[in-house]
Amino acid sequence: MKKTYSMAAFAAIFVTVLSACGGGSETRYQTGSNTEAQVFNWNLPEHVPLPIVPTDNPVSEGMFALGRHLFYDQRLSGNASQSCASCHHQNLAFAESLERSIGSTGELHPRNAQSLVNVAFNTTYTWANPALISLEQQILVPLFGEFPVEQGINEDNKDSILAELSDDPVYQELAADIPNNDSSELLNFDIIVKALATFVRGINSFSSDTDRYENGETTILTDAAKRGRSLFFSEGLECFHCHGGYNFSDATADSSQLFVDMPFHNTGLYNIDGEGAYPEISQGIIEITGKASDMGKFKAPSLRNVNLTAPYMHDGSIATLGEVIRTYAAGGRNISNGPNAGDGRTNPFRDGFISGFNISEDDIQNLIAFLESLTDFELINNPRFADPWEN
Repeated sequence: MKKTYSMAAFAAIFVTVLSACGGGSETRYQTGSNTEAQVFNWNLPEHVPLPIVPTDNPVSEGMFALGRHLFYDQRLSGNASQSCASCHHQNLAFAESLERSIGSTGELHPRNAQSLVNVAFNTTYTWANPALISLEQQILVPLFGEFPVEQGINEDNKDSILAELSDDPVYQELAADIPNNDSSELLNFDIIVKALATFVRGINSFSSDTDRYENGETTILTDAAKRGRSLFFSEGLECFHCHGGYNFSDATADSSQLFVDMPFHNTGLYNIDGEGAYPEISQGIIEITGKASDMGKFKAPSLRNVNLTAPYMHDGSIATLGEVIRTYAAGGRNISNGPNAGDGRTNPFRDGFISGFNISEDDIQNLIAFLESLTDFELINNPRFADPWEN
């Protein structure tokens, strides 16, 4: 049987990885308004606030460049077969096309790989963990996690992996350019984690046709996309309640906020026992909180570039945007047969915004046209985020 996330599993992961990386200290945050943050290429429009950045990992172009190389390096895995980019492809907005990811040892992950675009603005990380509030924390999970194994770094291989990377002249040069590096080593796992976090923190996307439309290019959207935009922001469909704001997600935080909410939602995807149960392999934040009403609650991801990130939902169980819209229109998903059979529309923990709505097939296509207009083609072709080892 495949292992899944549980409170005990996460506890085991973080005991291991915090020890390995010297973590465990209090996390403090900066607004990103210091000198280094001002010269860092955030690629943000004026109306978007700077993201929250940990004070012990200020952004710099040096750390970004180091993180970019590490992100694409398969040597950063237990068997040198998998990099971060193996599950997060630039041409797919740093997501992948599999329903559920496969780790370096062939183990099937319980969840779908999310897009990494604009994750600097996330309130929490992964699909359903209110305890993961920084990229530095999250990155430890795929590197060192055992439930499931992803990149598969552990006590037996971490020293040899570090030695191989440290001996590479490319990394020696990159590490030497890191500002204020007070470590006795040019490269260690603390630096690796912080560099990866800096690179991912810098993958930002605000150049879609919808962004241009909002900035005054009123002819950039097709008529269908404009009709879909009106539907998206209507009280009848209520999409914007969970996917609103500049990042099209209610799980958004930035340096302008005094209070950060951390919402999670049950969308009526499953109800396998008639009492609200989701499949054991992935049940939402109940795995962390142990609270019965948290069954099936997951974070609402950003809809930016959503046309590139199929399949959808936390387990990749919905293949197309049209099917997603029809599921929400029905007020949840009714599975008639099989091991997950059950009527999600009657799930007692279903979010109040998932109440169903009437929509024609023409308007489904209009709504899809609007969602397609959230694609940022500059992002997926930007050499700043591309594989540096191919150049």
